[in-house]
Amino acid sequence: MTIEINKNVVKDYLTSLQAEIIESLQLVDGENFLIDSWQRKEGGGGTTSILEGGNVFERAGIGYSCVTGSKLPKSATDTHPQVVNRKWEAMGVSLVFHPHNPFVPTVHMNVRFFVASKPGEADIWWFGGGIDLTPYYTFVEDVIHFHRTLKNTLDPFDKKLYPIFKRNCDDYFLLKHRNEARGVGGIFFDDFTDNNFKYCFELIKAIGSSFTKAYLPIVQKRKDNKFSNKERDFQLYRRSRYVEFNLLQDRGTLFGIQSKGRVESILMSMPPLVKWSYDWKAKKGSPEEKLYTDFLPPKDWV
Repeated sequence: MTIEINKNVVKDYLTSLQAEIIESLQLVDGENFLIDSWQRKEGGGGTTSILEGGNVFERAGIGYSCVTGSKLPKSATDTHPQVVNRKWEAMGVSLVFHPHNPFVPTVHMNVRFFVASKPGEADIWWFGGGIDLTPYYTFVEDVIHFHRTLKNTLDPFDKKLYPIFKRNCDDYFLLKHRNEARGVGGIFFDDFTDNNFKYCFELIKAIGSSFTKAYLPIVQKRKDNKFSNKERDFQLYRRSRYVEFNLLQDRGTLFGIQSKGRVESILMSMPPLVKWSYDWKAKKGSPEEKLYTDFLPPKDWV
């Protein structure tokens, strides 16, 4: 049976989600985003919205894209051989916010839709996405709030989803070369086609709408915390893990580069300042060690 899909309602939702989050972040930061619309030579385009040097965020990027093509890159066909030799369209909203204050965590969210078409055959489609948190200095109540918000978002759809999506996130955001988690996780899913298009689309909308509820209360609580050069230095060091993951493992980055996407938009997730220190070790009993011992190892937070 052919499943009815509606790409236009997904596009409309994604552009409205981008606008809503931009408005919320501008109210928190007090500075405005730069809006940069672009076209892709191979087909499609998007809008990259970026805030740099704000009052709260050192860099905050949120992009909407809808790109098309006739041949998928290897990063996609390796995991989805059924879409070889099909025209495709990929659309989504992706954001990464890097705060100034080391007591405010970095956050990432992505919601996306993919469809591959071939004359005379049914479309192949799926949704994907997720939200995850990367703190530098940790507060148990913040992590519990973040995970509880995501669980409460997913439970009305199916109470089995949160534990599955959480485990996916823990597995995905692991720096394999270091055997070290990037942060405290969240939810992650791909190839999602459960029930029907309408069910999946409603799930995506709920996840997108949960972002400000999950993240902004943490920002408001921690953005005025006092910090020293020591905390700032550790933040810059931990940002190196973010860069390593995005460049070495992230599927979205690889897909964007291999599909000849717009490099400025693909790499807007990178922190503006970062450092590597050779064989750095946290001092015993320090707050920095606590991140490694009490927060990065996957655990049930709700």
